[in-house]
Amino acid sequence: SNQQRPNLGPARHNKPRLSHRPSCFCALHRSLACSYQNRVFFLCFVIDGSNMVVLRKHELEGKLGEESLLIKNGVLRDENPLDQSPEFNDFLLACRHGDLRKCQELIGLGVNINGKDDFDYTPLIIASLCGHYELVQLLLESGALAERNTFQGERCIYNALNDRIRNLLLQYDFSKTSDPYVYWSTHISSLLSRTTPPTSDISLVAGPQSFALHKFLLASRTPYFRRKLEAQPETAIWNLASAIPAEALQIVLRYVYLGDLPRDLVPPGSPVSEEDVARGLDKISKQLEVEQLWGAIMAGNDRRLARQRYQDEEERALRQIGDFFRTNVLGMKMVVDTERVGDIKWEYDNAAYADVLLRADEQYDDGETNGLDETPTLNGQGIPMGSAAGGDKKARKSALYPVHKAMLIRSEYFDKMFSGDFVESKKSAHLRVVTVDCSPAVLELVLAFLYTESTNCPLEHALDLLYAADMLFLDQLKAKAAVAISTLGSGTRNVLVDRTHANGTDGDETNADDDDVHVQAVEVEPINIYDVIHAAWDLRVRRLEEFAARYLATRLEDYVDDADFQELIRESAARIHRREETDTIELLDDIRYYLSERFRLRFEDAGLDEMLTGEDAGGISPQAAAAPAQRAEEKPANAHDAAADTDAAAEGDADKHGPSPAEGQQVRTLDGETAEDEFASDAINYQILLGKIDAMLERLKLDA
Repeated sequence: SNQQRPNLGPARHNKPRLSHRPSCFCALHRSLACSYQNRVFFLCFVIDGSNMVVLRKHELEGKLGEESLLIKNGVLRDENPLDQSPEFNDFLLACRHGDLRKCQELIGLGVNINGKDDFDYTPLIIASLCGHYELVQLLLESGALAERNTFQGERCIYNALNDRIRNLLLQYDFSKTSDPYVYWSTHISSLLSRTTPPTSDISLVAGPQSFALHKFLLASRTPYFRRKLEAQPETAIWNLASAIPAEALQIVLRYVYLGDLPRDLVPPGSPVSEEDVARGLDKISKQLEVEQLWGAIMAGNDRRLARQRYQDEEERALRQIGDFFRTNVLGMKMVVDTERVGDIKWEYDNAAYADVLLRADEQYDDGETNGLDETPTLNGQGIPMGSAAGGDKKARKSALYPVHKAMLIRSEYFDKMFSGDFVESKKSAHLRVVTVDCSPAVLELVLAFLYTESTNCPLEHALDLLYAADMLFLDQLKAKAAVAISTLGSGTRNVLVDRTHANGTDGDETNADDDDVHVQAVEVEPINIYDVIHAAWDLRVRRLEEFAARYLATRLEDYVDDADFQELIRESAARIHRREETDTIELLDDIRYYLSERFRLRFEDAGLDEMLTGEDAGGISPQAAAAPAQRAEEKPANAHDAAADTDAAAEGDADKHGPSPAEGQQVRTLDGETAEDEFASDAINYQILLGKIDAMLERLKLDA
């Protein structure tokens, strides 16, 4: 311990390193190298249950060689395979730029999130290396592998740009990343023993034992039952041959329901021999056509092989149940007039094996009404005036989906509905119709999540899905809807290039020749940020609050003079009960923080952090922007009302916003003045925006 630490390479600098580095500089190799009397020993601590084994270099090389051979022969699966596809290269480039929207779209298209390039870089390593915190969070939540005590996991932590990302990697639940479908598969397994609420519709009898099962699961997971139940959907009891032991059937059912397979074929004290159970397993696996059963049983002694076999079976089950969902739930959807929903009668013994119908009514746009509910205008003779039969008005439609209680009870809302004393829990002559307060498109997204864990949500339905998930107590779906909003709503941009530098000018909006162009630029934003922040407040989604603040900070020049934005600040201040003058405004504080981050990213890279004062997290040298800041504060503040102030400020800015000069290296700031370069423009623009915030607070008579 008294020896001098060997030189293990150059010191790390807290800045993005976009060039590839050899993998030998990873933290794993550094942690393995230790010098003692000019001799180097390589040690590796391998966790095997509760025992810790120390391997020397030749033993470690032998173990890695065996693992490499197993991967080459296809016995083990490489968790980080080499991927040279164009889609994966685009994904890596988006990770370098921190483009959340592009990354979310590629993840939705099925890009391999755990692949690696020619230099052994995974998307998670690149995102952590470049310092994109939100992107690292997205990758982890999407299933990126970052397990401790592994080559890629330790390398990812070592390459983290800052402590914030490193702490996120260390605090994250790594076991969750290795199995992103753990909650779905756990629910499927629980159906085998769950009795409340009653969801089974078929019984398998093997000798003295009977197993309560589900037709839709048997039909989707086994080709044998698919054919039998399609021919006889009314079957309620199925007797197996007496030669098959009940222990063998129980193992097969645990496999079909994604349960853990036992290490021993026969439990202690069982009167049946292992040979009888093995013969029964062989017979029933061939009959049900589940050939992968024996491979799963034989892999039980190897933990890594068993885990990969289970993940393969889990993905196979997802595909099978997904095909059943698209064919028998979405494929049998009924669209009828709302007034005729009561005429729909479905028997229990139906082709979809459904035991309940979910109803979703179409949503009408503002101004659109249901002509059937309106009272017609009568003339003097009592004859309706206008269209004879209301043919010019669209009748309201409703969509009905045949679904299964066994999957609906993943939602606590439906679990309580079907297990309590509600009328929906009572059996009736026909399938009950349960209405869900959302549009058919949103209900299909909810059902897709319940059946297949799929959350490929378009941005246009993300807010409605967020409210529906909150109503149904689906916290996981609620979180994924928030992720969709915060990523797809971010827009396509490079976080290292400010929007005021686009096309060599001071921004898309600052070059507008008139107010119409400015308004049009604001309207093409991907989402209504005001709806997002209100949803975040109503549903208490902190992630959306942070996203809204970051979104507004990156576009503050477009919103700071808007009357709706000022009203939003007033609402944020009013959320504090018994507010005092010294109380802060949470939304405004977050905007200020992300505003400082917006400009500080480039100040630090260019060595301009001297412009930032030590007292204020986002302060800029007053010599750099004293004049523009003073002009910003001198915006009309004594007008008759806030709306007049807003119009006056917008007109003043529009007059000053002109096209960027083509000569020299000068660029224009937000107030229309010229600056030496983009960095000087950033310093001035930052102070201008702070001045506008202060002027807005004075008009609103708020202290923050």
